Amino acid sequence: MALNFVNLDFVKAFFAIFIAMDALGNLPILLTLTEKLSEKERHKNVNNAVVVAAILLLIFLFFGTNILKYFGITIESFKIAGGVILLIIGLKIVLGLRLREERAKKYGIAAVPLATPLIVGPAVITMIIILVNEVGYLVTLLASLLNLLITWIVLRQTKLLFNAFGRQGSDVIAKIMALILTAMATELIRQGLLL
Repeated sequence: MALNFVNLDFVKAFFAIFIAMDALGNLPILLTLTEKLSEKERHKNVNNAVVVAAILLLIFLFFGTNILKYFGITIESFKIAGGVILLIIGLKIVLGLRLREERAKKYGIAAVPLATPLIVGPAVITMIIILVNEVGYLVTLLASLLNLLITWIVLRQTKLLFNAFGRQGSDVIAKIMALILTAMATELIRQGLLL
């Protein structure tokens, strides 16, 4: 009976984090951000992003509520900040603008925007903090790590998917997903302002 309860908790936690993390939705953004990079550089950025995301997840999993309280930061404020960053990225993709190549190469994209806010953003952080209180640390940790593994696999396959869809198909997918991203970003900002 206890095992079934844990399994149900795990399924709940897994899907909650999966939806918040949106690995598939990040594909077109990664394609756009890394199109000038070699496959080796792209894989390095994805690997680094997932490592940074894992560290962020662990920090917020065990210390999230206390960290935000200590610095006087509310989830609402974090939603607004993350929403603004996502909105800028989404608008650049929709409008066909490119991130400056020199900046991307010099500073990299692994930490920002890939690790945060794309993989571990306000939605994921909020979900992690809520789930810890609802299903406990162990279940939330396992669900988070499985989602990170899935995200890593999906993001490393961007080249394969790009070849399957072609330039035009990938551009269409990127712009559609960027529209959804800008809508999500606007909603995050709206929630942050209203709550």
